Amino acid sequence: MVEIKTDAALDAMREAGRVVARALATVREAAGVGVSLQELDEAARSVLAEAGADSPFLGYRPSFAPVPFPAVICTSVNDAVSHGIPTGYRLRDGDLVSIDCGARLDGWTGDAAITFTVGTPRPGDLDLIDATRRALDAGIAAAQVGSRLGDISHAIDTVARKAGCGMPADFGGHGIGRRMHEDPHVPNRGRPGRGFPLRHGLVLALEPMLMAGGQNTYRTDIDGWTLRTTDGSRAAHIEHTVAITDQGPRILTLP
Repeated sequence: MVEIKTDAALDAMREAGRVVARALATVREAAGVGVSLQELDEAARSVLAEAGADSPFLGYRPSFAPVPFPAVICTSVNDAVSHGIPTGYRLRDGDLVSIDCGARLDGWTGDAAITFTVGTPRPGDLDLIDATRRALDAGIAAAQVGSRLGDISHAIDTVARKAGCGMPADFGGHGIGRRMHEDPHVPNRGRPGRGFPLRHGLVLALEPMLMAGGQNTYRTDIDGWTLRTTDGSRAAHIEHTVAITDQGPRILTLP
């Protein structure tokens, strides 16, 4: 069931989105050579606690997961596409890092992700990040009242294909509101003019995940969570929570 949010709910979700943005900025600032992924998780926990928010990630256990997620951020490094669990791994020069974070504040949820390099970027990493950002921007631009879900999906896919990147089959964006994952599912591939109609008050988390090798296949680590490229190529993941409004798309997870 798709829930259409009131304007007051959109304002409340904007506050949750601000917390997500602060947490991601704090993690980005804390990241550096020698810093552990667990230390990044601790930094995000501090931001959520200070804001009086909690994490929709912590303890989350969808049907595919063997154990509940043990952290407040996902930390996906190099060939990890998404859902990486923060461990004691210490960042190295040249690492490509994706951080996904959510926050729940006063009953409403925000969800966003960033990708960045640590130290000296490896060849192609900045281009991959740029393509992922452009794919998200295209999806957001297509999130207009009167359009359809397939228009968003097609816009994201078009950018990814032109960049020669793959995207993991079966994974994409989602509705969001009182819960982190709500209907509708937002594929990162689709046909324009098809799918659920977009209307004022629909809120979606849009999240292209681009894989540099061009393949769409992935594998899951033994931890049951971390998704990795099957060819070992690098991956990037960028996400915003976006409200469809009569005034155009409203990004709720900006600072």
